[in-house]
Order: sequence, then C-alpha cells, then structure tokens
Amino acid sequence: MTRRARRVMAAGAGAAAGLTVGIGASVYLLHRSRRAADPGRALDLEERPGEQFAVTSFDGTDLAVNAVGPEGGGPTLIFVHGFTLDMTAWHFQWKCFSHDHRCVLFDQRGHGRSGPAAGGDYSLEALGRDLKAVLDAVAPDQPVVLIGHSLGGMAVLSFANLHPEEFGSRVGGVVLANTSAGDLLKAMLGALGSRAGTYLAPWAHRLSGNPARLHRLRQGLFHGGAGLAFLAARATNFGVDAPPSVVEHVVRLASRAPAEVWTDIFTSLVELDLGHALRHVTVPALIVAGDVDRLTPPSSALALQGALPDARMVVLTGAGHCSILERHEQFNDAVADFLRDLGGASAPHEGSVLRGSGSVRR
Repeated sequence: MTRRARRVMAAGAGAAAGLTVGIGASVYLLHRSRRAADPGRALDLEERPGEQFAVTSFDGTDLAVNAVGPEGGGPTLIFVHGFTLDMTAWHFQWKCFSHDHRCVLFDQRGHGRSGPAAGGDYSLEALGRDLKAVLDAVAPDQPVVLIGHSLGGMAVLSFANLHPEEFGSRVGGVVLANTSAGDLLKAMLGALGSRAGTYLAPWAHRLSGNPARLHRLRQGLFHGGAGLAFLAARATNFGVDAPPSVVEHVVRLASRAPAEVWTDIFTSLVELDLGHALRHVTVPALIVAGDVDRLTPPSSALALQGALPDARMVVLTGAGHCSILERHEQFNDAVADFLRDLGGASAPHEGSVLRGSGSVRR
C-alpha cells in the first residue's frame, strides 16, 4: 500500500470516528437539554389500566387484555397497537376516553405480555383472527369501534376481510391511524425521494427474506451505544419536537419485542396487500395521518380515504408515525369528534396530557 493510500485511509477512518463521536454527543446533548423540560417524565407510560385478563386465540396463543371504563356509556372502544409496541402505546387514549367508554386494550401476539404465536404464525390473517377472539370475549353483543394504529390498523383490515358480516352489526365505526392497506414500501420510499427509493427498495426486499440479517440489524440498533436506537426512532417515527419521554418509551417497547416478531412481521409488512379488504369496511371511518410520517405518509391515508365509502381524513401537523403519542391531544380531539358524530361520545377528558408549557394535567 502506498503512503498516499495509507494517508487517505487514515483520514477516512478519522472522519468516520469523528462522525460517530459527533452523533453520540448530539444524542447525549439532546437527552440532557430536553430532559428537564419534558413533562412526560412525570407520567407512568407503562401503566396498564383496569381489569387484566387473558384471552386464548384460535390457535392457542394467549393474549393479554386490559379493560377499563363503564359499560353502557356508548360503544366499547377496542385499541389495537402497532409493530413492536404494546397496549401501553395507548396511554393517552385510555386516560382520555375511559371516563365515558369501556376501553379494551390488548397486546398483539408476541408483543408485551401476550404469549408467542402458537406454531410461529405471525401473519396478518392471524392478527385479524386474534382481534376476533378479543371481540368475542370482551364484547360479544355490544357495539364497538375499532381503533388501530400502524400494524394495528392492518389487523383491523385483516379482520374486515375475514369477517365482513361484523361491519354494520357489531362494528359501528373504525379509526385507522398512521397505517396502510398496501404498497407500504413504495409509499415509504416515495416519501424519502426517488433516489433513496432506488437504492433502498431492493435492500428492504432482501432484508425481509433474510431473518439472520434482520436480527443482526436489530442487535446493532439496540446495542450499538451512543443512543443509536433513540436517534433512529426519532428520525423514523416522530416529528422534530416529540417529547423525549415518548421516544424513549417506543424504544423500550421495541427493544423488548422478540426477534421472531421483528423478522416474521417485517416480512408481512413488506408484502402487505389488504386493498381487497377495504370494500368490507362499510361503516364510517376516521383516517388519521401525520404530515411528517415517513413510514405511512399522507399518501397512504389518502389512498385509504379514497377507497372507503364513508371516510373522513385528519392530518396532524408536525406529527410523525406515532401520532397517538406525540400529538395525542389533537388525535383524541379528532376521535372524540368522530365518536360524537356516531352518536356515542361526550367531549374528551384531559387525562394525562403533555403540554408545551411543561405542565402536567391529570
């Protein structure tokens, strides 16, 4: 190797090291500067509400379920969380709506306190059948509104495809937040720009077919040091001013998700095709999008709205993919308006609220 080549390599290594240190320092300073002003520090975002019980799904998988709130005060609200999260992602929603509604939350198979999938089935069909099992157990003959975020919205659509007879009978409305029915990868990469899509689309497809590589990526993300997981979560899931407490909550939940949840469900997401299920959603629907959502951009929400017979769409300013956490007040207001129009809701209660002033309301 020539002296010039050695100098170039040394300079490159130094630049890489400097970049790594710079990223780590930036994350550290971000934590330090935002921690004191973040009212979310005063909240127990891991709190699980009310009564706890288990539901056994169609294949023997045990699902952890919690229910809180009065019965008979309007439709029961069924909350279905997103990929690698658990029911605690709905903290601000059950705090808000459980004064007037029975709120039912459950951990999807392999997530949170639910058991691993019996037989290793993490397909979207299995998630739809899990939702059916929960409905039959907790609201066998009560009207319900299904509220799904991200993967949870896809589970709702899978349920619609499997049980169209439920819509207009037991199911009176649906809320689909930060989700999609198909072409997820195309929409996500389109939001990043055509040049990024050209390089990342083949990589994502290869990754979905290589569980070992995806597992190594996951390990590197959560054990890479220097706040790498926090930085990645903030960049992909949130707007620029999301409270660090909710970003950290999402990172904690994602780090607990088993490897098979990451690998098997990621493949289902890359291959997502639920457009045929939309014709079965014959009830009023609320579509919620974040204007800076990089995973399910507003174009995905527009596609849902255009395919559903009775849908309204709300775009939350400054919200990324986790609008239920970072823009929970606006999200809850939109849901309250929707429920009111369905004929079963009063004004939302504040519950636990993060405010820009730094105050915490309960």
